Amino acid sequence: MTTENSKPNDEVQIRTIIEERVKAVGNKDINALLSNHAPDILSFDIINPLQYIGADTVQERAQKWVSSFQGSIGYEILDLSITTGETVAFCHYLYRVSGTLTDGGKVEMWVRATVCLREIDGKWMIVHEHQSVPFDPETGKASLNLKP
Repeated sequence: MTTENSKPNDEVQIRTIIEERVKAVGNKDINALLSNHAPDILSFDIINPLQYIGADTVQERAQKWVSSFQGSIGYEILDLSITTGETVAFCHYLYRVSGTLTDGGKVEMWVRATVCLREIDGKWMIVHEHQSVPFDPETGKASLNLKP
């Protein structure tokens, strides 16, 4: 059972996991990025396919993504909200990704993220993540220019 004393500690641990993700993306460090992912993670990414299942599949997707950038990747989060329970927790936030692609194209967009965690062997692990961007229903295109 979560006690009043453990809840703030759980929130600190989860906040640290998210902050480490920010650093890992900026450094293109796949091992650090995935260090808190459960082996059976389910990821809903902003690009096809509908889902990525398992740490190996998520790692392959992450490697392909970071390799598509020339240098470091700008990555910042906004409005992080964390809710913890006894053995499960979730958080949501907005993040901005920016950088230059290997083909010279520029990326700067805000994305919505929800991360679900489960306490496994005393450690909070990411078991599900969902990233999305809104779309314009009239054009059917993603709304990539929105800002918080």
